[in-house]
Amino acid sequence: MFLGTHLHKLDDKGRLTLPAKFREQLAGGMMVTRGQDHSLAIYLPEDFVERAKRAAAASKVDEKARMYQRHLNSSTEEMVPDAQGRITLSSKHRTYAGLTKECAVIGNYDYVEIWDAQAWEQYESQHEESFSRADNPSLENIL
Repeated sequence: MFLGTHLHKLDDKGRLTLPAKFREQLAGGMMVTRGQDHSLAIYLPEDFVERAKRAAAASKVDEKARMYQRHLNSSTEEMVPDAQGRITLSSKHRTYAGLTKECAVIGNYDYVEIWDAQAWEQYESQHEESFSRADNPSLENIL
């Protein structure tokens, strides 16, 4: 399980050090892809395979699912962290997520999100009131 917000810096080569709490789970490899809200998403390989299988099955009968499947698979890179727990993010991924130097690495239960730190701070402040109210009907069975 991935939890918490961790601030890390990208180096000049586009390398990001993974939070120590996540390294053991990700040591064997990970799938890095474009996520929602201009963030990057990191999945364990087995979780990514399940997601890709569901997308492939749906794409056989639905045009939007085909678009999603193409987007998902074409923007995914398989990575293994180096001995220092770093991964190198492609320039395409860095551009998509607006990553410059300071990154927020977010644990989101079964996957990890990578945000530009300022974008994450802005996202949190914009959505804090909604989170505090918890008045979304889709949260009824959660809270």
